[in-house]
Amino acid sequence: MSRRFFLGAALSGLTAAAHAGAPAVSLRPQLRPAGLAKPPEAAALIKAARLDGEVGYAVIDMTSGVVLEKRDGADGFPPASVTKAITALYALDALGPTYRFRTRLVATGPVVDGVIQGDLVLVGGGDPVLDTDALASMAANLKAAGVRGVKGDFRVFGGALPFERVIDAAQPDQVGYNPAFSGLNLNFNRVHFQWVRAAEGYTVTMDARSTKFRPEVQVARMKIADRTGPIYTYSDGGGYDQWTVSRRALGESGARWLPVRHPASYAGEVFANLARDQGIKLSSVKVQQDAPAGDTLVSHLSDPLPDILKGMLKYSNNLTAELVGMTATLARTGSVASLAASGREMTAWARADLGLEGANLVDHSGLGADSRVSARALARVLTVAHRSAALRPMLKPFRMRGANGNFDEAHPIRVEAKTGTLHFVSALAGYATGPSGRPLAFAIFAHDADRRAAIAGSSDDRPPGGAAWNRRAKGLQQALIERWSAAYGG
Repeated sequence: MSRRFFLGAALSGLTAAAHAGAPAVSLRPQLRPAGLAKPPEAAALIKAARLDGEVGYAVIDMTSGVVLEKRDGADGFPPASVTKAITALYALDALGPTYRFRTRLVATGPVVDGVIQGDLVLVGGGDPVLDTDALASMAANLKAAGVRGVKGDFRVFGGALPFERVIDAAQPDQVGYNPAFSGLNLNFNRVHFQWVRAAEGYTVTMDARSTKFRPEVQVARMKIADRTGPIYTYSDGGGYDQWTVSRRALGESGARWLPVRHPASYAGEVFANLARDQGIKLSSVKVQQDAPAGDTLVSHLSDPLPDILKGMLKYSNNLTAELVGMTATLARTGSVASLAASGREMTAWARADLGLEGANLVDHSGLGADSRVSARALARVLTVAHRSAALRPMLKPFRMRGANGNFDEAHPIRVEAKTGTLHFVSALAGYATGPSGRPLAFAIFAHDADRRAAIAGSSDDRPPGGAAWNRRAKGLQQALIERWSAAYGG
């Protein structure tokens, strides 16, 4: 896979097809057998969905590059997590498919009789999938290297990428999909909060659990409060996250992931605990502002970038998107000042190299609702990416439903796509192939700006009416895809 896998001739060829005159071969549907029902018009499907707000879409024949249908296709819509498909292309172009993130243990002095004569520094390289199991392996490898103590301090360095306290400031404090991030991150910067009713009160734990370990942490702390609402509150305790939760909301037992706002300290505390289990004595973690000079004793490499991107698209992980996007910007420009600046850089790249005209991307995950992308431009980008086989293999199947409303594994239309959801925003973009085998690229957006404005500033992560609106939006997406397959599949 070339690092310039979808640029140059492929894009110019698509642009020529999209702006050419009438095609030599008619794009009208082939004649249907007698009695086959005519597919419903798109306008009727949109009216039946009762979404209010605005709906936009575009569908392209990938063989010819001709736009078959569009509605408000040149206007911008919030793309939500569909942004991650653009981020995947951006990261592959800047970093290449063999790229791996690297996390290191650096000694600032020599090792004498098993003791580091200086500091030990856990140095982050922006790895978005670093977890507790990986830190445990690093601690074991440090022991295997003969280290049993540190004369100086134990420190962490997360300055390879800028620190951001949140991805999007408009989100509720407690949602795990909106954590802080820096150059050093752990467990997607989420801490596991668990509670169990005891004889007197509740037993509460805050830990950095993984498949093998459950180290408890102090960098995130929880207090139970006697109040009706809100359910959660957050404050910065000065080096740690202080949470409170309403006692009335807990019930007998439960658990949820909460976001971490001190990511480097979080990773450092967990590593120190794991190192002590290996018999390596470390002091309390200190945050270092400058990159350390010294010898690398242990390195951990992530999986290759395409594997990380596939997981990002499958699980729609926001932290992964922001970290791979900012790392791509760093590789392209040599520096990255902030998430907003990196979003602008990806916007400029998408406009110039992908032809994503009119795009405005405020981040790499789509969590920020101020991003805008046109359906027609995105469908064209998907067509180019398909010709290079860059994106489609990383997309997960979009499960279509049968007439009974249940998922139908035998549905005749095969769809690979990226979904995107915010409150009163729904997006779907990808590829559809019906029984005829004619490949289509499409993008569908729905956005109710008034209902979003009405919930601005709310701490409720499940606003009234949001789930029902989203179900209707997803129903419309399937109805449009089925219409296109019937109308243009032949």
